[in-house]
Amino acid sequence: MGSAITVAYGSAGSFRVLASMSGDNGAGPVFSASGPNAELYGAAEGYPIADHALLHQPGEPYEVKYRVGAYSHFDEIYPTHRVKRAATPWVFKRTQADVRYHYQGKRSSVEEYLSRSPVTGLLIAKDDQILGEYYQYGRTDHDRLSSQSMAKSITAMLIGIAIGEGKIKSVDDAAEMYVPGFKDTEYGKTPIRDLLHMSSGVEFGETRDNQRDLNRLWVDMVLGLGPTNGTINSIVQFNRRIAPPGTNFFYASIEADVLGVVLHYAVNQSASEYLQAKLWQPIGAEADATWVIDAQGFEVAHGFFNAVLRDYARLGRLLAHDGLWEGQQIIPVQYLIDATTTRPSDAHLAPGKALPAFGHGYLLWLLPGSRRQFALLGANGQSICIDPSSKLILVQTAVENNYEIWRLWSALVEQFGQR
Repeated sequence: MGSAITVAYGSAGSFRVLASMSGDNGAGPVFSASGPNAELYGAAEGYPIADHALLHQPGEPYEVKYRVGAYSHFDEIYPTHRVKRAATPWVFKRTQADVRYHYQGKRSSVEEYLSRSPVTGLLIAKDDQILGEYYQYGRTDHDRLSSQSMAKSITAMLIGIAIGEGKIKSVDDAAEMYVPGFKDTEYGKTPIRDLLHMSSGVEFGETRDNQRDLNRLWVDMVLGLGPTNGTINSIVQFNRRIAPPGTNFFYASIEADVLGVVLHYAVNQSASEYLQAKLWQPIGAEADATWVIDAQGFEVAHGFFNAVLRDYARLGRLLAHDGLWEGQQIIPVQYLIDATTTRPSDAHLAPGKALPAFGHGYLLWLLPGSRRQFALLGANGQSICIDPSSKLILVQTAVENNYEIWRLWSALVEQFGQR
């Protein structure tokens, strides 16, 4: 997979090379045992994962010092389904790229970005070539790093594949057409399109009252410790409609979970089995992935997929090609165009309307501007940014949000975004 370089930080936070392996002109992955403010993230304790009892509670269950360890060991903390790698991995080429951009009035570089950003992994690619690959806080290219909510976008990709196969007939179908347990419930009556758009109109307090409803869903559905019985009952307890479907965007993780159950019933497989056969192996994934499951054995469709950085980059490349991989159309192209653009009738989803900085497609975030760009995003800095016209991809895993990533991404598009 190319050469590797080991680095560390100087006293001023500068990025410096400690050792290089197998000479490829420095084009291979770059590793650091440290990172900015490493002591806050548990460096002295070897980036601990945390006691299991600490993690089995609602909300953000880990102190900051556990995030590096937990975000790279979710499949040691929670039960998961495994997604097996391809027998013959598809391999990226490598080249070196000198990325420069301006930040806070000063000229900056990727190395300087890393020296001030709590990033565990960063990979920049243009189509089939990796331009740079970096790891911090002792993480490596063998670690499965957590997607957080980027898993929602993976769920949407699987819905698109199921539509392409005719197992789901249309995004205009109501969820209850596929899941008997959803019949005559508000989520059951909601069209798949509006669930993908997070515009169901069903009340779910994602962030209200200290994440009250999200915590309730976690305890009931994932931990199986609440008053409801099973995944479907955990979902349909939220059954109050406050707006017509397709009229208002409101971020609600549960809508990905509704879609995960629809997918399971439509394809008669677990999401992990379907992903493995229809996507993970066809794109030549180099490593097994894992997906956290709930108390009934359904994948938690709203989060907690775990994969190595280059496999996330393969997903990004597939999306950059609008679902086409080496001549095989894995996800229908029209589905992905619909997933990453806003119809005139869906003005509430446009950038600046859904959120001040982003629009929302089919569980994908739409970037502002005339150029079609979109991203998979997860809590605390997980990102896959995609520019289809140039096939430019940025993958980041992290332990905190860092808005400088958008300046870096803009600079990459300016520098490498020509066809």
